[in-house]
Amino acid sequence: MLAVAGELVAGGVQVLVPDQRGYSPEARPTEVGDYALEHLVADVRGLLDAVGWERAHVVGHDWGAMVAWTLAATAPEAVESLIALSVPHPAAFARAILGDPDQQRRSAYVQLFQAPDGLAEQVLLAEDAAKLRAMYGSDLADLAISGYVERLSEPGALTAALNWYRAMELGQLVEIPAVDVPTTFVWGGTDVAIGRVAALGAADYVNADYEFVELSDQGHWLPETATPDVVAAIRTRLG
Repeated sequence: MLAVAGELVAGGVQVLVPDQRGYSPEARPTEVGDYALEHLVADVRGLLDAVGWERAHVVGHDWGAMVAWTLAATAPEAVESLIALSVPHPAAFARAILGDPDQQRRSAYVQLFQAPDGLAEQVLLAEDAAKLRAMYGSDLADLAISGYVERLSEPGALTAALNWYRAMELGQLVEIPAVDVPTTFVWGGTDVAIGRVAALGAADYVNADYEFVELSDQGHWLPETATPDVVAAIRTRLG
């Protein structure tokens, strides 16, 4: 998201780009329950309170999108507008996992991520993190992937990242209400993790002005691979 943030700042937009829970050594709790969705959302509210912002245009990618959708659904007073990248409304995503065979295949990796007792960490970091590197696919440059792998190889970092998945409950995601704030959802048509059923299902969970932007030739890592398109979608939503 740093490239996206840089473009926005250059255009005069004030931007906060925090590391989310677990991605900084100073904010890396060790219990799975510490990564429950309500805590992740509370972190964003706490950040806004800390800088004195009553409302913000909230942008999130992947898990950040999941948090952003949930914040907009549960605390609309804090959200001026929502721009979600790659991952649709949590209920649309959960319902696709429960009922769409294509999404079930795409999300099969979650079973590994949720494996307890350090198994997932061992598998992902073995042989110079070969499987972790493969998770990024061919969309990202090797240098960018190496940077992510280096960060996740820090003591406790990969466990913290996986705890986001270990704390995820589909039943909870299904119950998250629709959002009532202006929303833009940007999805890559070749995304290997999120299928079309889930992506199109997001529209059912927005009770406000809604724009669905499909980047047909893009995959999952939109902030890195489609920076100009993402910036354009954000600028359009900001008006």
